[in-house]
Amino acid sequence: MRLFIDQYKLTISVFIALLFHVSGLLGILISDQSAWFVANTPLNLCIMFVLLLWNQPSLSSKFWYFFIAAFATGMLSEIIGVHTGLLFGSYFYGKVLGPGFMNVPFTIGMNWFVVVFCAGTIMTMLHRWLQHRFLKEGEGVPKRIENVAFVIDAAIVAVLFDWLMEPVAVKLGFWTWLSLDIPMYNYVCWFLVSAGLLILFRKWEQPKANPFALHLLCIQVLFFLTLRNYLP
Repeated sequence: MRLFIDQYKLTISVFIALLFHVSGLLGILISDQSAWFVANTPLNLCIMFVLLLWNQPSLSSKFWYFFIAAFATGMLSEIIGVHTGLLFGSYFYGKVLGPGFMNVPFTIGMNWFVVVFCAGTIMTMLHRWLQHRFLKEGEGVPKRIENVAFVIDAAIVAVLFDWLMEPVAVKLGFWTWLSLDIPMYNYVCWFLVSAGLLILFRKWEQPKANPFALHLLCIQVLFFLTLRNYLP
């Protein structure tokens, strides 16, 4: 049984992720218990985080260094944003995302880790594939250029995910902007904070990429894209 679970770990994880996100979609869009599904968002986030850990090839010290850095940076930047507006803009969190510290839910710190880690992992996989596909043996891109390209590319992925998620999160009551529109400054800050974290990701890059990260981000993109188009 243990061997079977290890062999099909990724398949099991993708199935669970799809089950939770599809159930959430149906519950939010067509169920008369939509408030219950929204209220259980923190549970969904925690389960996805556990699945990400389960599929991590090596839970090395470097991995945990990055988790701590991403969680702490995410929480600190959001605390600054909520209390001063100097980062992201003027906004505040609702009660949906669970308990937190200084009016910022702990799940937000965890979400910063998940989004940036998935973006970094996907870009690592893509860059490795491109190098293998298009560069001849012995050829290579200068390391400095490769690192800069990686950080910019992965940060753009993170920002695009936030752009997709923002209006849905506002409608579901995750957070509220004091302005009528989501400010462009929010996305500028997302890019800068993500880029800083991705520099650390690159420094502590794992030899083997997490195979679940690509699937998780794709599932979440489809989840928020559907809600963005069909949520009243």
